[in-house]
Amino acid sequence: MSAKCVAVVLTWRKSRKTPAPVRERGEEVDRREAEDFIRLHHAENPPAGPVEQRLREVFAEIDQTGTYTHTTGELTFGARVAWRNSNRCIGRLYWRSLQVRDRRHVDTADGVAEECVEHLRAATGKGRIRPTITVCAPDRPGEQAPRILNDQLIRYAGYVREDGSVLGDPANARITTRALRMGWRGDGTRFDVLPLVVEAKGALVLREVPRDAVLEVPLRHPVFPWFADLGLRWHAVPAIANMSLEIGGVSYPCAPFNGWYMGTEIGARNLADRDRYDQLPVVAGQLGLDTSHDRTLWRDQALVELNVAVLHSFAEDGVTITDHHTEARRFMTHLEREERSGRVCPADWSWIVPPLSGAATPVFHRYYDDVRLTPAYVHRPPLV
Repeated sequence: MSAKCVAVVLTWRKSRKTPAPVRERGEEVDRREAEDFIRLHHAENPPAGPVEQRLREVFAEIDQTGTYTHTTGELTFGARVAWRNSNRCIGRLYWRSLQVRDRRHVDTADGVAEECVEHLRAATGKGRIRPTITVCAPDRPGEQAPRILNDQLIRYAGYVREDGSVLGDPANARITTRALRMGWRGDGTRFDVLPLVVEAKGALVLREVPRDAVLEVPLRHPVFPWFADLGLRWHAVPAIANMSLEIGGVSYPCAPFNGWYMGTEIGARNLADRDRYDQLPVVAGQLGLDTSHDRTLWRDQALVELNVAVLHSFAEDGVTITDHHTEARRFMTHLEREERSGRVCPADWSWIVPPLSGAATPVFHRYYDDVRLTPAYVHRPPLV
């Protein structure tokens, strides 16, 4: 094992903490978690008033109901800090800009589906993507809040053929099968937008996403005209839907949120991974590369051109996107700001380093504290 690998292992063992288990749906709020959050909120927001008075209110409500209600300011702060604490996200420099849509009164499947569509319209901004979160009803003792089964609000279907192959996105084969069993019928193309599947009040409901709420970018290349003939495209808003927002002991399992895309998420993962769209052999073939063995680095060349096409197409269509070199520099700025503020900036090296030219970015050449802080966005066990 190299000296660098040893250092990585030692750093991981020293700093990594066992993450708290996902809160059981409908259980009573932990008073200590509530207190820690309220004190954090008041420490970073002095205009919020005396913390002890607010704590008395919170504890009294927990004693009476088993939970408590965040103020609008607490909810907004908690959602933004959860982004600040997201150890897998490289794009946290603008965590304070997150737009919080408080929809805690929404607890029905139809209501959730409607708010998801409005979220997409608000976040898309005709291409100027806005970091946005929509927070629906929380879990309460004995009462489970709605959940969205889709992992993102916009996902492309993956149709499983009789021979086991998949038309579209293999990552979405399971939820596609479920949607088909619920009566949905797509167009049968590689880029059919899946409907939303929402669980609420013991029932599953399927709702289509209107076409006018989904901005997509057809992909083409600034040098190679044939690239447009590949028929590749991708949607503009990466809105995560399968994570629970945890704030001070209160769980919001239905809280879809988005930033904007870093190009490699599309060009080096979604379209390039073998278990996704697997487009590297196709691009390499069009480029006339020697694919007979790995030493020709044909995958690397094809990967670069695929990512060039993604960045070029989004920019030409006026849709917000960033490249991995720019985003890596921005993350280092965020890291420096957090350290100057006396805060730990949690980061998972394996996620922060881009999947393309990682060693050419500044985030590659240092180690991070991979700790788990709250408030947080927490992965839930899938229901599909």
